[in-house]
Amino acid sequence: MTDRGVPPSDPFLLKYKPSDLRIASEFLTTWLPFLSRNLCQHCTETLCDRVRSLYVELDADAGPERMDENSDAYNSEKPELPVEMNEYNDENCDTNSVGSWKDDGIGSSETVVPEQSTSGSPGHRRMSWADMAQEEEDELGEEEEDSETATKRVVDVNASTGELRISMKAVEKPKPNLPMEQREYIRFMNVRRKKDYICFERFKGKLVNIMEGLELHTGIFSAAEQKRIVDFVYVLQEMGRKGELKERTYTAPPKWMRGKGRVTIQFGCCYNYATDKNGNPPGIVHDETVDPLPHLFKVIIRRLVRWHVLPPTCVPDSCIVNIYDQGDCIPPHVDNRDFVRPFCTVSFLSECDIIFGSNLKILGPGEFAGSIAIPLPLGSVLVLNGNGADVAKHCVPAVPTKRISITFRRMDESKRPIGYVEEPDLQGIQPLSYEGDKTKRLSAPKPERYMQKQSFRRPVYAEARVSSTAGDTHREPRESPWSRRGPPNRRRVWVNGGS
Repeated sequence: MTDRGVPPSDPFLLKYKPSDLRIASEFLTTWLPFLSRNLCQHCTETLCDRVRSLYVELDADAGPERMDENSDAYNSEKPELPVEMNEYNDENCDTNSVGSWKDDGIGSSETVVPEQSTSGSPGHRRMSWADMAQEEEDELGEEEEDSETATKRVVDVNASTGELRISMKAVEKPKPNLPMEQREYIRFMNVRRKKDYICFERFKGKLVNIMEGLELHTGIFSAAEQKRIVDFVYVLQEMGRKGELKERTYTAPPKWMRGKGRVTIQFGCCYNYATDKNGNPPGIVHDETVDPLPHLFKVIIRRLVRWHVLPPTCVPDSCIVNIYDQGDCIPPHVDNRDFVRPFCTVSFLSECDIIFGSNLKILGPGEFAGSIAIPLPLGSVLVLNGNGADVAKHCVPAVPTKRISITFRRMDESKRPIGYVEEPDLQGIQPLSYEGDKTKRLSAPKPERYMQKQSFRRPVYAEARVSSTAGDTHREPRESPWSRRGPPNRRRVWVNGGS
């Protein structure tokens, strides 16, 4: 770090709104004691100046978005930078280290943005990426414009001629104002799950369904969430190119032939696809370390468990990001047993096929043949378990365009690397309840047109029943059969197929 502060016209900050700069400034101010730990005084002062400069940028660009001068947020003091950060000497300066501050920085990327907090609102909490329902409506704007408007017929009378004039007027639909828990529950209930894959092949002398245990979940991630994840992956890729990730975290082999050279970024553990130069066999390398799981990926894992994609007994603690260019592929394989089952793969950017079979054939570079091919839609989650993970091999043929996949897996506890520490954010995750939250769905306000369409059903009293606890006789209402039979004047016509 050589320059002191960022000028108000810094091009990097021009693409951000003043509210974003304010949030970033408050967030970085909170973390300054940690970010500046073990830095020399010069570097600490430079870092503080950078954070202060965000307020300079905010004041310069506020314009019409500036708050009213009488509001509490406008009069609140800017957060003061901690004093203890200047109590470091030059001899503690470590400008080449990629230590713990960088590791945490991966997780605290722009992808997860805390809400602006004010002193007068103790109920404010940091915004979780996992619930972005309102932000999705703002970000997708134009894409959802048609669904947010409706047409209304307007009838006017011409005063001079008395003619009727009918016109259609666009009316904006009111946006639903539902609690966060109810929005999440509605999205959870709308997830589509396919679990009935069947493909029988002979394996070890027996005919078995090699697809048993395979599941495909769609509707887990919205378009806005997919965009955030993809943008964050590109940030990680750029960090890897610059050497800001640990050596074994980022791998970009040369593309010496078609289908070879996809970029991989792994977190949680170092995994060998083949025997490395040190003689380590394929699997988890015990004496190598990589960067820990970023915060955004831990949020994804929590959603996968809460939304019944992965069981709470198999919470992933590692992942591998695959970045495909056109023509890249993954050859036939069965995932290493150093990882327990089930595990899952999330697909982004483009749709592609994944091929399964107990005996896959290699036809050429990036070309494979197998028993069954399953398309992987955008944002879908493919879960591999049972025969689908251990009997059938799988591969991804050469992709026609760019693609990103993230595979989440849990390490066998006996195979974990030396010094591994479990992530506290991933402990005690509880799946959403199908029955326990039913009251939230039933108590949701129903549209007026839904109430008008409810058919009138005449109560009909059944035979008298004698209560076993009381001596009185009572009648229990039951549904009228006429509500199901249709109009009374409808005739039944029998067709004789023999005449």
